[in-house]
Amino acid sequence: MPDALSEKVLARIAGAEALYHRLILVAAPSGAGKTEALRQVAASTGARLVNLNLELSRRMLDLTGRERSLRLPDLLDEVVGRDAPLVLLDNIELLFDVVFQHDPLRLLQGVSRNRTIVATWNGTLADGYLSYAEPDHPEFRRYSRTARGDVVVVCPDAPG
Repeated sequence: MPDALSEKVLARIAGAEALYHRLILVAAPSGAGKTEALRQVAASTGARLVNLNLELSRRMLDLTGRERSLRLPDLLDEVVGRDAPLVLLDNIELLFDVVFQHDPLRLLQGVSRNRTIVATWNGTLADGYLSYAEPDHPEFRRYSRTARGDVVVVCPDAPG
């Protein structure tokens, strides 16, 4: 399955350059092959694959809770970097931590304005809604087609 998923992602990367937000989300539950698909995309494109939780955590170690929340957008931009035209983000769960009081999708859209970002998303796309986590989970998010704008969503079980 990761081979087919990585092919879908690769097919969408070129088209993302015409979008205002060059954001591609690989949406599927845990264990669906998202990480392996991103590894294959990285091998194919030479793009950097970033464990976002690890990199953000390293940068937040010496910050207070309030500073972490205030600096999160800048730290995310720093992790992504300014020079790479394509960055692959895996393990993005930290963005959803309710203590930060940020909208994770808006954060990702912000860093995808001038570069293409492909990020794993532990959730689903169903009935026009993009969801993250389960409805009873504190980090649950649900976005309508209108709310997510021009974000490209790739799912393993959806046609190309």
